[in-house]
Amino acid sequence: MPLSYVTKLTQLVDTHAHLDELDDLEAALKAAREAGVAAIIAVGSGQESNQKLIEIHRSHPHLVYPALGLHPWELGRMEPSKVDSTIEFIQEKIDDVVAIGEIGLDYDKRVVKMTSKELQKKIFRRLLALAREYDKPASIHSRYAWKDCFDIVKEAGIQKAVFHWFTGFSSVLREIIDAGYFISATPAAEYHEEHRRAIRETPLEKLLLETDCPVAYGRANRYRSSPSDVIRSLKAVAAIKDADKETVAQQTTRNAQALFGLKAQVTYR
Repeated sequence: MPLSYVTKLTQLVDTHAHLDELDDLEAALKAAREAGVAAIIAVGSGQESNQKLIEIHRSHPHLVYPALGLHPWELGRMEPSKVDSTIEFIQEKIDDVVAIGEIGLDYDKRVVKMTSKELQKKIFRRLLALAREYDKPASIHSRYAWKDCFDIVKEAGIQKAVFHWFTGFSSVLREIIDAGYFISATPAAEYHEEHRRAIRETPLEKLLLETDCPVAYGRANRYRSSPSDVIRSLKAVAAIKDADKETVAQQTTRNAQALFGLKAQVTYR
């Protein structure tokens, strides 16, 4: 869908995308540009993912901005030495990244069966220490671990963070907002009630847009997402907020610029 159908002037930012997992990256990036996406924060999940994202960034330096990380889902499959080398790689490439992420905790029973909560917390703290040392924002995964994630981020002294695809308790959401952190809206905002409630309760000044592509969305009609689907996130937020789509586009783009330091790259047309 051309941007002109949705907003008048503002380019959009997909603040959380797994570009290394897309089947046809070039086609997806072309569609994103045509849809009015000016910047994509490409989040890493592990060593191979991080390396690939650096390569993608070098091929598309004015569109793709890497955020290197270590996803809690990956920990159960990694030897301690691989964890160490992944964190060392992030540190080596720190000047090339706009954030540390995707990092965090996941208390889904299938994940905890593979990786204990204590191990997840240990690695999470190591990665947050890196974010604090180099003054990088953190992109946080917090499924079923909302309170622990917030507490650890706050204790680590992190000044800038986004809790992506937030579906947690309103009490934790208030703490996130009061601390100055952001949450991000995915296309699931079209139908997922917990996510919709979180968006409704979050000031527009603390909202970002994302796709988490290539996640599959929808209930009756499922589709595999790509960065151009950030327009669906925009339209869903505007509907939830009863706000003009251009207003939502402008504010969420400003928010992304401020969090990730994209002021020189993202423009208003």
